Amino acid sequence: MPTLPPERPRPVRDEPHRLRTVAESFGSDPGRYDRSRPRYPAALIERIAAAASAGAVLDVGCGTGIAARQLKGAGCRVRGVEPDERMAAVARQDGIEVDAGRFEEWDPAGRVFDAVVAGQAWHWVDPAAGAAQAARVLAPGGRLTVFWNAFQLPLPVAEAVAAACERVMPGAPFDFSVVTKPAADGYRPFQDMAADGIRRSGGFGDPELWRFDWERRYTREEWLEQMPTQGAFTRLAPGALAEVLAGAGSAIDALGGAFTMPYATLAVSAERVGSTV
Repeated sequence: MPTLPPERPRPVRDEPHRLRTVAESFGSDPGRYDRSRPRYPAALIERIAAAASAGAVLDVGCGTGIAARQLKGAGCRVRGVEPDERMAAVARQDGIEVDAGRFEEWDPAGRVFDAVVAGQAWHWVDPAAGAAQAARVLAPGGRLTVFWNAFQLPLPVAEAVAAACERVMPGAPFDFSVVTKPAADGYRPFQDMAADGIRRSGGFGDPELWRFDWERRYTREEWLEQMPTQGAFTRLAPGALAEVLAGAGSAIDALGGAFTMPYATLAVSAERVGSTV
């Protein structure tokens, strides 16, 4: 199993968990988020469930319960922690027990879990404090697994989106050109931060890197439905958002109104060693 390279320093500007207004903006339209966001590949869900022996799983930043529902379907008992009550309310509608608040400050009330996971959320958690908290609530031999869906837009669509974003969001804390680069590149800093935090916690074995490749076909309408749920756009003014969506829509139209999106689901996973603290 491949492991990630040793810890390396990084500047404060590359710590997205400090961007709280963005981190807590996804609940502006939780229904759209739940409908349009992609699920996670069955191979990843099955691997997590098998490692946890289909036991108790804590889903950090569970959002509307997308990963939690999949894990529940695999036989796990899932509890969520979510800072946005609007997102948590959707998860609770599907029978997921969710505690409100940030994971770093969450009180586990003596609970111990067989797995801790975070889907598309760990970059909003302080990587050192989050890993230390995960170590506290994991049973020995339990596993922390954090993962992201990295997508690769067709180049004409990516270029149209990047150009529109540069026009409407000059000076934003995002590198919009990343959408034109290989899918996994934009998520490598998140993986590195997660691995560094796991190492600093002292409660885990070596972090492992997992990757699952898959595809999904999108129509123009389906992709434009998802775009407003992405972190770059959740706080964008309606007129600016409309300009970005128009640019993307025109590029998709030029491709025939639909396209196939390659995804790489990237995970950092580590086993809890020693005793709970």
